Amino acid sequence: MAVAEQPLTVGIEEEYLLVDRQTRDLAADPPAALMQACEALVDPALGTVSPEFLRAQIEIGTSVCQTIGEARTKLAGLRRAVADAAAQFGLAPIAASTHPFAAWTAQRHTDKDRYNDLARDLQAVARRLLTCGMHVHVGFDDDELRIDLMSQIAYFLPHLLALTTSSPFWQGRNSGLMSYRISVFDELPRTGLPERFDSYGEFRRHVDILVNAGLIEDSSKIWWDMRPHHEFPTLEMRIADVCTNVDDGVCVAALLLTLLSALVRMRRSNQRWRIYSNMLIDENRWRAQRYGVSQGLLDLGRGEVVPYDHLLGEILEIVDEDAGRLGCRNEVAHAWEILARGSSAHRQLAVHDAALAGGASEHEALCQVVDWLITETVAGV
Repeated sequence: MAVAEQPLTVGIEEEYLLVDRQTRDLAADPPAALMQACEALVDPALGTVSPEFLRAQIEIGTSVCQTIGEARTKLAGLRRAVADAAAQFGLAPIAASTHPFAAWTAQRHTDKDRYNDLARDLQAVARRLLTCGMHVHVGFDDDELRIDLMSQIAYFLPHLLALTTSSPFWQGRNSGLMSYRISVFDELPRTGLPERFDSYGEFRRHVDILVNAGLIEDSSKIWWDMRPHHEFPTLEMRIADVCTNVDDGVCVAALLLTLLSALVRMRRSNQRWRIYSNMLIDENRWRAQRYGVSQGLLDLGRGEVVPYDHLLGEILEIVDEDAGRLGCRNEVAHAWEILARGSSAHRQLAVHDAALAGGASEHEALCQVVDWLITETVAGV
């Protein structure tokens, strides 16, 4: 199979929230010169920086990378450039999927045709979309294989979400969820686990029905947790929260890359991962959203809830050969560190609770969470 003979490429997109360093609130109306400052500091070889739907958001995307190490270098460089540019205006980026206390009602969307159309079509659902995510692209030039792997990889998506959770707060309150972002994003149409198709042609026929009916312009308006990208020859994972720590995000990208590589390797031996119903995978999606890595997930083969560390050990065993060949064993093994210290959501809650225990008010505690996010977003970059 041709795809087995060519390397899989990888690219990472991240969305950040812009906060005012003095108030710790979102910068709902950042200066227009900020984007110019970002563009001046970003080396085009690293990737791109662009506005997002809300004016308080900014998005970066690495250029196509041949290795995970290259992706890490580019991602770190982009984070640093955005942080340095924002600092010129008294602002800072935070890599978190929700802000601890900002009000969505106070935000303004970016004045671009695509975003104006979204605001008009989706109304309050779009206005409430005060969330950020991380998208990982794995590239290979085979349409049929992308559709096949999309169905197989769905099993592992909740496991990856659990490692990335960074949105425990919403509108100044502890939501009780490690990823409240998923609840907000699921209000949009055409979200959730990917549909299953027997061929790329079948996928295209379904998309064409929506396009020809005038409901969407193209498949970029399909926001599944994993999708074939509408423009690039990639599978794009969209389920993840944005990781506050850069190495956490690189770890999850490495896990996705090696899992897809393992599935390709299995296919060469006429094997494949069992396809489970979305009903069962959705149960794990909910558990990852609610608990992150702390309460275990359903082992669909055994039919019982298993501690997350057991499942992680099995995943790392599956991908070990591929991680070695792709030169990212260290990045994949970083998942154990996430498990030991907790994801960003667990750490944000710990900062918040420690501040309250030290006599801080609720708002002061949430501001301390923002301060931690500012520092952690650029740690190691």
